[in-house]
Parts: sequence; structure tokens; C-alpha cells
Amino acid sequence: MVWPPSRIGELRERAGEALLHRVAGPTAHAKRARIHGTPGPRWFGPDRPVRLVHADAAMYVGGLAALLLQSLHPVAMAAVAAHSGFESDPWGRLQRTSTFLAVTTFGTAQDAERSVDRVRRVHDSVQGRTPEGVPYRASDPHLLAWVHAAETACFLRAHQRYGRRPLAPEAADGYVADMATVARRLGVIDPPESTAELAARLAEYRPELRATAQSRAAARYLLSRPPLPWPARLPYAFLAAAAVELLPAWARARLDLPYATRLLLPLARPGGHAVVAAIGWIIPAATRRKRGPREGFPQPELRPS
Repeated sequence: MVWPPSRIGELRERAGEALLHRVAGPTAHAKRARIHGTPGPRWFGPDRPVRLVHADAAMYVGGLAALLLQSLHPVAMAAVAAHSGFESDPWGRLQRTSTFLAVTTFGTAQDAERSVDRVRRVHDSVQGRTPEGVPYRASDPHLLAWVHAAETACFLRAHQRYGRRPLAPEAADGYVADMATVARRLGVIDPPESTAELAARLAEYRPELRATAQSRAAARYLLSRPPLPWPARLPYAFLAAAAVELLPAWARARLDLPYATRLLLPLARPGGHAVVAAIGWIIPAATRRKRGPREGFPQPELRPS
């Protein structure tokens, strides 16, 4: 059976609406209109690399990779497990953190400052102890620096592999510098400002990283038990495999990967390209229907908020 173009267009819009509402919530179009349509100065001009990276569908791969990588820090993972609600309210968390990234990347400077202030207030209230008794505070600059470095590396690596317009080396350095602008406001001390500095910063954390019961549970949840309807499970499985394959080999070795994910790893890159292309195809249909701009709502980082 050959479907007419009108039917294909209708299905495309419906799929785009469903994904957009999952990522940004039921008021997704109103959020987009405010973020992109409110006049005023921005932290980042239209030519900055951060806008290109965060508007690309490759962020879906990078965001999931960041969640997995960040989970390998036992103290950061303990804070997330106790306070973030990433299992009890996964879509709410996704919507909050994707909106944070969208506002700080594309919104007015005033709205971006307010968004950062809200996150810092949340961080100030989050504290506790790991299962081993190690105290933590979400506002600890050392933990914030790890979360920032891991997400920056994963977002950039995903864009370079799956993005529509991979960055030249100078622009990749610019992306790391752009991310440092937001990181400083969140309380990160001396964030990296180039890809070389970013690689060095990640290397500094490697002795602290290991698998824990909480990181294994997070990996099983993210890779094997995503809160998705069954028709979406297959494309998500390829997205998950692409995210795992994106990680450095030393990080993959520390993760307790489900058997199905391991089976898909040889197909991770073609599968990842296919899923990212499909996301990039359906989202503009939903945004055009509302006459909104095409910049997307990125995937979340693993930050307790």
C-alpha cells in the first residue's frame, strides 16, 4: 500500500508533536515562543557553536550518553538517585532540564539568569550521604565540575558523529568555551574552555569513577526499561546503543550493559544515524505547524534538580 503525501505529512506531524510534548511538556509550543520570540540580549549570538549543537537532533544521543557517563561517579550518582526523581518522574525531569538548556542557550539573558538562579537554589537544598556514608552537597564545585565536563564531552562528541554540521576544531573549542559560560554561573570553578582542557579534566576524574549498585540500576533503567510505549522501544534501543558506543571504551567497560544493548553495538552507528535523521525529520513538521522556530529542546543532563 502506498500512502498519499497528505497521510505521510499527517503522521509526521503527529509523531513530531508526541516527541516534542514528551521532551518539553504539554506547553511546548508556548515555551518555544517565549524562549525564541522574547526580545532582548542573549548570552549567545546566532553564530555561536552552542546554538548549532543544542539545536541538533544529535543531542538525543549525547544526552543519554551523558546520563550513563555521569552515573559512574559514585557521589554524584548517589545525589541523583536520592533527589532527582529520574525514575519516579522521568518525563517531568526531562522537561525541566531540557527547558533549562533551551533557555540558557536560546533565551534572553534575563530569563537565562533566572533559570540558573532556580537551579542553584535547588542545588543548595540537596545534600545527604552515599550508601557508603560519604557526605555530599549538590552545590559542591567538584561534583558540578564533573557533571559539566561529562555532559559537555558527550554533547560535543554526539554532534561530531551524528550532527548535521560537525564543527571544525576551532568551533569545537568555541563550544566548550560557550558551555563554560553557563557552568561558571552554576558554580563550576575554572571550567575547561577548549577540547584539550576538557579531555584533561575528564582524565582527572577517572580515578574517582566506578560502577556501583546505583549506577547499574540507572543503566538498566535507561537502557532496558525506558518509560516508552512499545512502538517506540525499537528506535530507542538503537538510540541507546549509539549512546553507549559513543562513550570511551574505559567507560563502557564499567557499565553493566544489558545483553540486548551489547548485541546492538555493532549496528550502533548506522542505527544512531537512522534514528537521529528520523527525529530531525519529524520535529520540524510539528514546529512548522505552530509557526515556531526550529531550535529544539535538548536532552537532559544528570543534574539533581
